[in-house]
Amino acid sequence: MHDDVTISAQNTSQASPAAAESNTAATTASEPEGTVVLEGVTKKFGGAIAVDNISLHVQPGEFLSLLGPSGCGKTTTLRMIAGFEEPTSGRIRISGQDVVSIPPHKRDVNTVFQAYALFPHMSVAENIAYGLRHKGTPKSQIRQHVTDALEMVQMVSFADRKPTQLSGGQQQRIALARALVNRPSVLLLDEPLGALDRQLREEMQIELKLLQSRLGITFIFVTHDQGEALSMSDRIAIMRKGRIEQLDDADSIYDNPASAYVAGFIGQQNFIPGTISPNTSVMESRFGVIHAAAAHAELDAGSEAQAAVRPEAVTVSATSPAAAEAAATAENEIPGEVIGVSHQGETLQFLVSIGQGRTLLSRVPRPNAPRLAISDNVVCSWDAASVHLFPHEQATEAQADIARAISNPAPATSSIAL
Repeated sequence: MHDDVTISAQNTSQASPAAAESNTAATTASEPEGTVVLEGVTKKFGGAIAVDNISLHVQPGEFLSLLGPSGCGKTTTLRMIAGFEEPTSGRIRISGQDVVSIPPHKRDVNTVFQAYALFPHMSVAENIAYGLRHKGTPKSQIRQHVTDALEMVQMVSFADRKPTQLSGGQQQRIALARALVNRPSVLLLDEPLGALDRQLREEMQIELKLLQSRLGITFIFVTHDQGEALSMSDRIAIMRKGRIEQLDDADSIYDNPASAYVAGFIGQQNFIPGTISPNTSVMESRFGVIHAAAAHAELDAGSEAQAAVRPEAVTVSATSPAAAEAAATAENEIPGEVIGVSHQGETLQFLVSIGQGRTLLSRVPRPNAPRLAISDNVVCSWDAASVHLFPHEQATEAQADIARAISNPAPATSSIAL
């Protein structure tokens, strides 16, 4: 998927001005309505780099999520697309038009923020009509546009209510209707579900994706919530320190992470340290021999490494102490002792001590889960296809970054709205 994401600037910089102009025109002509292209975009605030030379190509009608912790550059990227910030360098095109230096109200986009900023003294219908009136839409057309927008979000019966008479989910629907009433080519959403409780947030995820599929409008969605990104997106751009760490569909990111950071940031991982064997798809550790389905390109024999295995890939089986000792010599089997059992609705989670202060986490669907108690001797096992090997230093740095992100959750976003 990377061939349509990273755009080389080297060749255009060496071309003649006429050739560069010709290339630009050709590229622009091939970008239909709803396309968003960022080329080598950097944003600096003083000496701090918020976005670091990113390139991105969003297809018309795509639901793309920018996912990452607070401070990774995702909201700054969205604000540059919207026009609230200008890039320090690089180009941004929307539907084939270069929009750098074009103000927000002249771009064919609308934005929905976490704080919906509905006018409390206006009715729902008046809130939605506000942008139409501001644009000079004839009064004869406004009523129909407002009705159409309310029908999109199934809120026609609430047209005469004030925002204070609505629930959080209803206000979110009205904010969406107001942003969509002009049928922009691109809708930008900056953590719009962040203020909702968990159950309502999950319901709105489904509604939002269905709405986007029905309208066929390009959605660029900013979130720090992995579940939101995984459940709604056609593709996800995982951002870290102002750069895109990986851009791919949800399955590829979850099953084939491009880095230890992506592996640890999406879902959870058990990281096990060790040393790469002469067979570079095998890692020897103090806890057992770990065999991966594939080697890592940066790891040679003798390299310090860490193996990553997801909790749902780990099977936990009760065993005797003698059998547990024998398992220590087998590949992808590590003996241990159950020190925690957590009920998580549809799954059971087991925390297993494997010695030397380390633990493994296992999650098993409830119907298939063994009945284990604290202090039971067990063997943890998994398939080679579930193992990813990463350089030790990369994995250690990634785990530290993720721990910092967890301890410093994202703050509420701006209340600015179009």
